[in-house]
Amino acid sequence: MEKINFLLSMAEFNIPKTEEGFCRNFGQIKPLMNTTEAFYESSRCLFCYDAPCVKACPASIDIPLFIRQIHTNNIFGAAKTIYESNYLGNACGKVCPTEVLCEGVCVFKKQKIKSLEIGRLQTFATTTAIVHNKKLFAVSENKRAKVAVIGAGPAGIACACELRLHGYLVDIYEEKAQPSGLLIHGVAPYKIENLEITTEINYLQSIFGFTVHYNWPIKTKTDLQKLEKTYSAIFLGIGLGNTRSLNIRGEDLKNCIGATEFIEHLKLNRLTTGVGKKVVVLGGGNTAMDAASDAARMGAEAVILAYRGNKAEMKAYHFEYELAKNVGVKAIFNAIPLAITGNGQVSGVKFQKTQTQNGKLQPVAGSEFSIDCDMVIKATGQKKQSDFLKLIDNLKLDDLGRIVTQAENGQTTNPKYFAGGDARNGGTEVVNAAAEGKLAAKGIVDFLKEM
Repeated sequence: MEKINFLLSMAEFNIPKTEEGFCRNFGQIKPLMNTTEAFYESSRCLFCYDAPCVKACPASIDIPLFIRQIHTNNIFGAAKTIYESNYLGNACGKVCPTEVLCEGVCVFKKQKIKSLEIGRLQTFATTTAIVHNKKLFAVSENKRAKVAVIGAGPAGIACACELRLHGYLVDIYEEKAQPSGLLIHGVAPYKIENLEITTEINYLQSIFGFTVHYNWPIKTKTDLQKLEKTYSAIFLGIGLGNTRSLNIRGEDLKNCIGATEFIEHLKLNRLTTGVGKKVVVLGGGNTAMDAASDAARMGAEAVILAYRGNKAEMKAYHFEYELAKNVGVKAIFNAIPLAITGNGQVSGVKFQKTQTQNGKLQPVAGSEFSIDCDMVIKATGQKKQSDFLKLIDNLKLDDLGRIVTQAENGQTTNPKYFAGGDARNGGTEVVNAAAEGKLAAKGIVDFLKEM
């Protein structure tokens, strides 16, 4: 069997041992604008009629309006315009793939001019409102009906904000110690810091007054029955589960870890998360790019991204792949893992080459090879939480384990339950989750009015 040795030239990242070192390695890719930068950047906007950037935004933010408001020094007005459409407006300004959404369709791009920095302008406006604790909304008088939200991720938070705006009491049940799902636990720290996320959630909570019960998992049929007796409606914002298994030998070896688990540990334990000297990341999605880039920034001497298909078939956005390459990550394509090798601890990965025939990926006979490494990160997708969802009476799931809902209001086949976010859509962007949470809240409002 062929053994391939990769001599890699990594970007210069020392292992971060201090907060200063960590911040240097994980410098924000979308740093906060100052007032002067925001003024001049907002002056570039053409305020297009029927703007393509608005159509490309899953939350349908009126982008030309909020940029005009920034340019005329109506910063709080700009923040309100953003939050009226997207309750996670601050975070989304940093973590949204604006390069392929709003900025990706900016009219400047067709003229080969740099797109307007919409994401950074969005974060500038909302950060200003947060820093000044500006109360942008007035909550309606409390109504008698109460709603339970399972999961304090973007979908759950957005749902809670919209429900409170209409005066309904909301209790969010979150199994972890911090809010906002993968924003806290699964988004690379060079995109957004945890403090920024919790600051926005605290700001929203101060305005809307929803209650979050942390370290309170809803896991059993009994837990669900208690909620059903206490609340008039229930929103499912549970997201996805742990990394899926590859079902190959060696996944139980030390230093073989799922990508979301690796990123979560890094974000919560930034100075005590270790990486191997030579890391292999299995996968070709955006999470794989984050994990690979994180490993490089944590001081790995070599990081190899291995994808089973060809480069064009990777699900990752091109700009995400470029971010990883820019910190020294190398990639191999058409390589499927057969086994993770080692004696108690990872020592390598055995692969087989692949090729596409008649539209299907096929292994190439006799093409096995191995790569030595001391850490494997599996970016192979996340499990659906089907076992938990099956505890809910009359709740229908599709063939992929996603919650089936009505498109117009997020209502499930059990009328008392509504859903949004990754558990509904199978895993997309934070902005999609926020939009679905808000949509479901409006559906809940209509449902409660009819009771």
